[in-house]
Amino acid sequence: MNLISKLKETASSVLPVMMIVLLLSFTVAPLGGILLARFIVGGLLLILGLTFFLLGVDIGIQPIGEQSGAALTSKRSLPLLLSLSLLIGFLVTVAEPDIQVFGDQIHDVFAFVNKGHLVAMIALGVGLFMSFGLFRTIIGMNLKITLLLSYIFIFLLAFLCPSAMRGVAFDSGGATTGPMTVPFILALGVGVSRVRAGKNGESGESFGLTGITSIGPVVAVLLYSLFLRGNDFTNVFSAASLESDEIGLSVFLELLPYVFFEAGISILPVIIMLFFFQIFLFRLPPHKLIRICMGLLYSFLGLSIFLLGVSGGFMAAGLKLGLILGTKASTLGGLWYLLLILTGLILGAVVVCAEPAVWVLTEQVENLSGGTIKRKLMLLFLSGGAAIAIALAMWRALSGLNLMYILIPGYALALLLMIFSPRLFTGIAFDSGGVASGPITSTFVLSFTIGASAASGSNADSFGVIALVAMTPLIAIQILGIIYNVKIKNRDKTIENNQIQEGGKTDVSL
Repeated sequence: MNLISKLKETASSVLPVMMIVLLLSFTVAPLGGILLARFIVGGLLLILGLTFFLLGVDIGIQPIGEQSGAALTSKRSLPLLLSLSLLIGFLVTVAEPDIQVFGDQIHDVFAFVNKGHLVAMIALGVGLFMSFGLFRTIIGMNLKITLLLSYIFIFLLAFLCPSAMRGVAFDSGGATTGPMTVPFILALGVGVSRVRAGKNGESGESFGLTGITSIGPVVAVLLYSLFLRGNDFTNVFSAASLESDEIGLSVFLELLPYVFFEAGISILPVIIMLFFFQIFLFRLPPHKLIRICMGLLYSFLGLSIFLLGVSGGFMAAGLKLGLILGTKASTLGGLWYLLLILTGLILGAVVVCAEPAVWVLTEQVENLSGGTIKRKLMLLFLSGGAAIAIALAMWRALSGLNLMYILIPGYALALLLMIFSPRLFTGIAFDSGGVASGPITSTFVLSFTIGASAASGSNADSFGVIALVAMTPLIAIQILGIIYNVKIKNRDKTIENNQIQEGGKTDVSL
């Protein structure tokens, strides 16, 4: 348990965003003293909450995933593995903090969308596609063909749904894979793939599971939106949300019962799952069980503090900042328009490198590749992609450009790159798309975009920003893989030429 390292990790993710907001507030977009104070308190609570939550994930949630993967695979029962992985995916997603916040934001904009129904559909999508992803791993189904067919189905389904819900659906895929879900998926995937690797010597099969799992929520929300077609999607956003900056610091005390209830409801299914698995599957020794229970307690405490910070001031400040800059950009144009897009660029570059789930994935990639694929290089490509994504979202928020005009060519390019990119990088790319959008993107960035969209009178165009952040890594990481492949081939060719010239052979490894 390294509390200090977790504190540094979360502080490095939140503080850069806070610095950007403070700079803008003291210069071109004043938030006002009350809202600024709430934002600062909310940001500090966010850091503290994520610290305890990630600590709980490390000692509680992740071990459950690893134990589940190993235990279910050792049973050698495919129906048992798939059915329980569906249950695990559902329960863990319900506990995902990003989804709780995301559900509230959707309900704020589209009041007729029931948060409970939406979260349940998203969780069901995660569970089904997690099972499907593990099934693919076990039978050795080609990852690239799986992804190609899945996305063709998604876009065909999207055209049958209300256009305003398409952004929500694609956003749900990115919002789902946050600090709770990603470690669980990775741990479960590694547990299953290691057993398979022991049989045929393959490795790295766990990459791609997060990418496949993140498809599930998109499909689920698109299907759910078919039942909402009769509603009026133009009546969006409540004025009360924009006036929340007038409420003082007392809001944090008022929110305490709500956040404890939400956190309790989120963690309770995981607790039930643990004790069910302990009786029928794990049979862990008491000291390990106590440690995991302590981890769940940390997760509950962290989730409560996280939701308090997000609801108390962090999202409200993002909303107000987006509204101020969006209003000036839509009315004055010129430099203000460029400033809004530049703010999106900077936020994108900072946010993706700050997401905890990104650090989890890049560390695993560097470890499993034996250091061949450097974390810093992956972060550079992810950062560039996210910067472009959020800048596009800012432009779209004001212009009202149809989301499909960006997503269709973007995903078409990503699927085309699969032909040239190594399989390992394709799996990493689609996993990166799932984890690039985490707590900061799903809270502050989405609220910022909603505010900018509200300024132009087209709030529905705010949804899709998480989808864009999730899409760009698919392109960026596969380009990295193609470059990597070219360098390897050139290096091997150079070595071969040197061997011919020297008349001998040298053993060279990566």
